[in-house]
Amino acid sequence: MTEGLRERKKRQTRQRIAEVAIGLFVERGFDRVTIAEVAAAAEVSVNTLYNYYESKEDLVLPPDQASPQRLADIVRARRAGESAARAVLAHLRDELRRRDRAVGLTAGFGRVFEMMRAAPTLTARLEDLGRQMTDALGVVLTEETGAAADDQTPRVVASQIGWFHSLVYAEVGRRIVAGEGPDAIAEAVLELLDLVEGTLSETALDYATRPSDGSSGPATA
Repeated sequence: MTEGLRERKKRQTRQRIAEVAIGLFVERGFDRVTIAEVAAAAEVSVNTLYNYYESKEDLVLPPDQASPQRLADIVRARRAGESAARAVLAHLRDELRRRDRAVGLTAGFGRVFEMMRAAPTLTARLEDLGRQMTDALGVVLTEETGAAADDQTPRVVASQIGWFHSLVYAEVGRRIVAGEGPDAIAEAVLELLDLVEGTLSETALDYATRPSDGSSGPATA
């Protein structure tokens, strides 16, 4: 579907506001910049800014990009014959190989990462986002496997997937702070994922494998 003029202008305005905000936050620190200052620099009103972003934190972590449904969506989209853990591992590897923005492997992200790390509200939001991702994934695994209400396996497997997903971001951040470039970071974290896969149990690796026969029954637990 072709993007209309109105939609394109809205997207461009949204993008401009975010870019201006990130520039100010990196230059002066997240807590030292007000919404009014961002709006003025982006040449929009405060009300207009809030029409695009509900909170100051959304300017850095917009819900459509930093979504609590990220892990659940990856698992929902997995191929036939693929398990939940293997789907997330494959998705992360693909993002790393593409030096994707989603895992922080873009030019200049180091300064953005340092800014985020220095802002307590942003670090708290990231921690909460990780918990929400794991919880949402647990719900999907329960539904797809048809697990009983007292079966803790979906929650445990979701926690393990959430753990190595968080580990990737922590390792990328650690290496950014150490001054490594995107290519070196990607290669190192790909090796880390190989190690992670080798240490996970078969139960975790094969849990919730999507049926390969095209049936609509529950994923294999």
